[in-house]
Amino acid sequence: MKYRLLTKEQLEALPVEFSTFLASQQIDAKEWKQLNKDKPKVVLEELQVFSDFVWEDVLTKVSYLEHSSEQHLNLFKCEVDIINRIYIKIQFPEIDLTTTNGLNWLMNHLKDEKVEAFKGSKSYNPERNIEIFKLIEQGSVISKDQLYEAVSQLIA
Repeated sequence: MKYRLLTKEQLEALPVEFSTFLASQQIDAKEWKQLNKDKPKVVLEELQVFSDFVWEDVLTKVSYLEHSSEQHLNLFKCEVDIINRIYIKIQFPEIDLTTTNGLNWLMNHLKDEKVEAFKGSKSYNPERNIEIFKLIEQGSVISKDQLYEAVSQLIA
């Protein structure tokens, strides 16, 4: 398996996609129920294939990721061949970058001496989707471009 099994909740959120997948494997609802009873190993294999298919589709579409804690912010722009990163560290214990107020404060104080900001880029290792998956598993969330692009312009 390339990634990981989808959670029960993730699978339940994709009933149409899963039914289409099973149909593509020439498995109807009756046969699926029977497989669940008699061949749990086959069921697991099908769930693994479906999970990898879903993850691959989702990861290919990712353009931006964010990972924040109270004092740190990691922003990623995921291009085809490289990943760009903006890392920000603040030394203001009263500010929480996981909140809207904290992010608003940051946008007005990026040039403060107690705000460290770094930009960098690198090639993916070993490959794009695996690296993005690892970042998600470590707590990054898929995001839109607004925060990355706004911060990037301010620290250029």
